[in-house]
This record gives sequence, structure tokens and C-alpha cells, in this order.
Amino acid sequence: MLGSELSKSDIEEKLYGKGEFVQIDYLNKLLRERLHRDTKKFVYLKLIEIYERLKMFNDVAKMYEGLADISIAFSEKIKYFVKATEHYIKAGYFNQADYAVRKAMGEANATERGEIQFAVKDFYKRQAEIYEKELKRNSAAKIYEKLLEMNITDSERKEIKNRLMELYEKLGRLKEFYTLKRFEEREFSNL
Repeated sequence: MLGSELSKSDIEEKLYGKGEFVQIDYLNKLLRERLHRDTKKFVYLKLIEIYERLKMFNDVAKMYEGLADISIAFSEKIKYFVKATEHYIKAGYFNQADYAVRKAMGEANATERGEIQFAVKDFYKRQAEIYEKELKRNSAAKIYEKLLEMNITDSERKEIKNRLMELYEKLGRLKEFYTLKRFEEREFSNL
């Protein structure tokens, strides 16, 4: 059966009882065929479901970008680019996350841009906390360093620097620890 003639139930039937990697292979082959927009969206969503179960966050993000590309409504494009950003952050691909954010911002109005920035900042904070709980201190430090480059409030900046100093000390990154400590002391003395 040609891709353009496939229905959602045909796809479900073909996937039934198959292993996850066989399903991934079949669904990726379908994406290369000419499909109706709704069918293509269904395929992307099925792939997202499987990739999330397997914690393949980079692939989840790529599928969300694909969904954004085929979406017509600006709100849908923004939603999917933001979801792609979230999953690139989970995967540790910050450059791709930045790219997805830029694409979302390009589709957004001023109010939506503020919401996007807030959401992205929150994604980074949550991922850093997860890394800290899992004792992945170096990964957490990278995220906090990334957060310092973002548009954050003074209180957020202070909190992030404190967490970073703690992580640097635990990681034995004393040069970075003392550099941050001296910077903090200088800022405090200027008040």
C-alpha cells in the first residue's frame, strides 16, 4: 500500500506486536514517503511516543522539529519548537536547543517570546536539578554556566552562582571556584 493511501489504522495494524526498533524503522521509512499531513503528524507522534519510552531525547526533539515544520498554525509551530528545545536540553545538546528556541522565537509575538524564554529557563533549571540529584555534577555545572549566559534576574544569578561554587568545589575545579568567589566578593563590596 502506498504511503499516501495509508490510514492511521493501517499503520497501527502494521505496528501491532512488533518490537520498538522494528516500529521505529517502519515509521521512519513512512516519513520518507508522501503522506497526508494528518497521517504524517500521526507518524511523528508515534515515533515521539516510542523514543520517549526509550529515553532517546535527541530523537524526540528531532521529531518535534519535524512536527513544527509540517504545522500550519503559528501556535502549533511554537509549541513543537519549544518541546524540541526541552528534549534537546534533556539530551544535553544545548546548541540544538538554542537553534530550536530561535525558530520558536521567529514564529512568536512579543508576549509569546517572553513565555518561551521563561519556559526554556525553567527547562534548564529542572534538568540541572535532575543532574544534581543523580550526582552528575559536571553536567549540572554546564547547565548552570549556560543559565548565567541567559537573561535572568539578579536573585536567580546569585542562586545559580552559589550552586555553581558548590559544584566546582565538589568537582575539584578550584580555579573556577575561586574565580567565582572573588567575583562574588567584589560584587558584594560594591553594594
